Amino acid sequence: MNMIDITPIVNAVIALLAAGVSVFLIPWIKSKTTDAQRKELLEWVKIGVAAAEQLYEGQGRGEEKKKYVLEFLASMGFTVDEEAVNAAIEAAVNQLNGGNLPLE
Repeated sequence: MNMIDITPIVNAVIALLAAGVSVFLIPWIKSKTTDAQRKELLEWVKIGVAAAEQLYEGQGRGEEKKKYVLEFLASMGFTVDEEAVNAAIEAAVNQLNGGNLPLE
């Protein structure tokens, strides 16, 4: 049985998503918040993402991790648009995995 390696396709999709986050969503977040609010939110997102990565190990648990981060942010008093939080989470995950998106 022939197996096809889809790793390059997956890597390309991840790169496109990261580019979309940095080109569209991060500027949108910046337009909706002050510098101080953005910095505080991004710091809490980083903490939540790191905690979720420790709590939910393994592949295929992204939705559980995302739910944890959203609940964590709500417990910290952040009431922001879920799309904006999703962008911040994606940026934090990218940075955690060695990426270099302009978060600040």
